Amino acid sequence: MGAMNRTLDAAMVDRILTHVSSEGKTREILAPFTGQVLAEVPISTLEDVRAAYARARAAQEAWAALPVSERIRPFLRLHDAMLDRRQELLDIVQWETGKARRHAYEELLDVAGCTLYYARRAPGLLEPQRRQGIFPIATRTAELRHPKGAVAVISPWNYPLALGVTDVVPALLAGNAVVHKPDIQTPLSTLWTIELLAELGMPRDIWQVVLGDPEDIGEPLIDGADYVAFTGSTRGGRGIAEEAAKRLLGCSLELGGKNPMIVLDDADLDVAAQGAIRACFANAGQLCISIERLYVHEAVADAFRDRFVRAVRNMKIGPGLDWDVHMGSLTSRRQLDGVAAHVEDAVAKGATVLTGGRPRPDLGPFFYEPTILDGVDEDMAVCRDETFGPVVSLYRFRDEDEAVHLANDTAYGLNASIWTKDVARGRRLAARIKAGTVNINEGYGSAYASYDAPMGGMKTSGLGRRHGAEGLLKYTEVQTVASQATWLGFEPILGMTYDKYADTLAGLLKTMKRLHLK
Repeated sequence: MGAMNRTLDAAMVDRILTHVSSEGKTREILAPFTGQVLAEVPISTLEDVRAAYARARAAQEAWAALPVSERIRPFLRLHDAMLDRRQELLDIVQWETGKARRHAYEELLDVAGCTLYYARRAPGLLEPQRRQGIFPIATRTAELRHPKGAVAVISPWNYPLALGVTDVVPALLAGNAVVHKPDIQTPLSTLWTIELLAELGMPRDIWQVVLGDPEDIGEPLIDGADYVAFTGSTRGGRGIAEEAAKRLLGCSLELGGKNPMIVLDDADLDVAAQGAIRACFANAGQLCISIERLYVHEAVADAFRDRFVRAVRNMKIGPGLDWDVHMGSLTSRRQLDGVAAHVEDAVAKGATVLTGGRPRPDLGPFFYEPTILDGVDEDMAVCRDETFGPVVSLYRFRDEDEAVHLANDTAYGLNASIWTKDVARGRRLAARIKAGTVNINEGYGSAYASYDAPMGGMKTSGLGRRHGAEGLLKYTEVQTVASQATWLGFEPILGMTYDKYADTLAGLLKTMKRLHLK
């Protein structure tokens, strides 16, 4: 693990932390790999949040007045700039989260790809759209898009770069300013990106950052916003929705999941077992779209189990800034305690640990082995509650109908995965799964990284969507502007009586229907 000798540049950390709106109070954050202090981050007060909104609103008007073709320029440049400086950024992501480098790289690719998607498409999405009017030719109708104003973005600790940037970028491109609250544990990658964008030409004040606990700054953060985008737990999302509802404030919420993976009887078991490694243990399972329930057809269940257990036992886990590690650390003591509690509860009630099931303090303070459980039932917390860690439960099913029932038997509906050699069969089955995204022969990446398609949750997994047109247009107010010709309107013309006008209009409408003009 010699690569762990490469630490973050202290001067760089101090410099990017100046981008936080704060009067100077600080809090220590720990490096998950070592448990040692990584940085002292500024903490924001209620007044700091209000000041951030004041700066954001002062900058927003000029930003929104720019043509979209100018607003996109720094973000087009960001794609190549991030890829060119990837080593520095990957180190930051790993040090603040504890994840393996390959999973940090997924974050970087997500930001680069999603930003490029919106920078390319923002001009078309935001330009006025012609709409059909009530009377052909006589009524000209257009749909206009205006920025909301100041948007609050609240992003979590598990994917601080990807979720901290990709929700902000479309809001900015739509002409808004943003007041962003990353998690206190993981602000560095976002702040680094803000500094880079400022170097590339983004006006600095349109992206404000505040740090603090929800109970301290949550109220002014919501009160100052014209829209709220939140990614986090279902419990946290309910609280955001309640506060937003008090002001009739729009919000989007991407929340928790207890995501199923279905292995059909015709699946390539070697490929499926390897795919399950990624699906279940990317970022040590700290991924809202990670697989936690694994359903395997009874005809191939034993053969799949043996392959999967063998593959998991061969995983390399530990700290390291190289590419060889398959899984890194959990991010905090709270995560470690929660994962351990789920496994201990399941074992005490009769579940079997097929592999894993132990913390690894010899590797670092928050490491936990990738774990497969068998014999999980309804009495165990791990059965239905989100674990958010490297733990997956193995179940068996008889036929497709049972697989669909089991997959849908959850309060959540975020992501699902299906493995089969018959893709058409997989697509038919996917249409029956109540989840916002379904991947066939992949765990999560195919749907999530298809930026032209919306991503989000059903049921208690959230409201609204990121990605696709909706991922940008949700940050806008839509306005309809219609102009009416003076020679045909909503009152009688040419001296007609109203009854004659009514008959004429009825005939005109029927004619327009026959001619498919309406």
